[in-house]
Amino acid sequence: MTWLITGGAGYVGAHVVHAMTEAGDRVVVLDDLSSGLASRLPAGVPLVHGSVRDRALLDRTLAEHGVSGVVHLAARKQVPESVSRPLFYYEENVHGLTVLLGAVADAGVRRFVFSSSAAVYGAPDVELVTEETPCRPVNPYGETKLAGEWLVRAAGAAHGVATACLRYFNVAGTARPELADVGAFNVVPMFFERLSAGEPPVILGDDYPTPDGTCVRDYVHVADLADAHLAAARWVDAPPRGPEARTGSSPELTVNVGTGRGVSVRELATLVTRVTGREDLTPRVAGRRAGDPPRVVASAERARALLGFTARRDVTDMVTSAWEGWRARHP
Repeated sequence: MTWLITGGAGYVGAHVVHAMTEAGDRVVVLDDLSSGLASRLPAGVPLVHGSVRDRALLDRTLAEHGVSGVVHLAARKQVPESVSRPLFYYEENVHGLTVLLGAVADAGVRRFVFSSSAAVYGAPDVELVTEETPCRPVNPYGETKLAGEWLVRAAGAAHGVATACLRYFNVAGTARPELADVGAFNVVPMFFERLSAGEPPVILGDDYPTPDGTCVRDYVHVADLADAHLAAARWVDAPPRGPEARTGSSPELTVNVGTGRGVSVRELATLVTRVTGREDLTPRVAGRRAGDPPRVVASAERARALLGFTARRDVTDMVTSAWEGWRARHP
């Protein structure tokens, strides 16, 4: 079978492409290259340059490549930008998904994996976030991801498509330097950017009700996240029949992708200074960022039970590999 991976030239998408091709799957990538890099793709993987909002392009791509499954990663994902440009985010993330699902239904594609986000939960006041934790997103980005899940499940039920929604937590690391995150929007590359300029990393708030006063998060290695997408692709290809997964013409699954282990921002900043050899630059504390919950850590039990997926890499692996990727781009 052939999988269409939207956003497959992006940071996460490229890792998913490599994981699936290394597992023997045929893959075609659709990406508008607004944040993706064609150089990230393995040799021989076709790249279709365009948007998921282009229905004619989608119809041609699905037909010409004989696509039988879709992994949808293409989306806008910067929280502050979503606050200032909500219409743009709904257009890209929700309308784009609507167009894609229409093409999938009409083409008879029966497997769909949706890359969602822990942002659907908002600011949960729980020790571990399970899939039953109420979804109360606190920004337009999280709203579009939750609306996307609703769309995916509804379209799956209506058109007999097996679907899986992956709610992943904070992503870091790289499987190889050339696949590294090239942006400076996630916390690890933000720390690298400051340290490379001879400035200390900045911690936003140290008065939270946590052991060291800083926010606690669940960080998952991007290579583990890619493995989770591969496992989800296997699930929608042959969904099991059992009491924990809905049965019928359109099996569906929603799981968290995380480690189940919390790391504080101060712990992360200290680790980054050690890995980079800049322990002379003591992390500096600034004011809180509005809307940051004290603790967001995943329960990873459902992914383990239903997908057979367990994250294998720890936060040191993430920071070390990410630093190798950063140095490759900033010698």
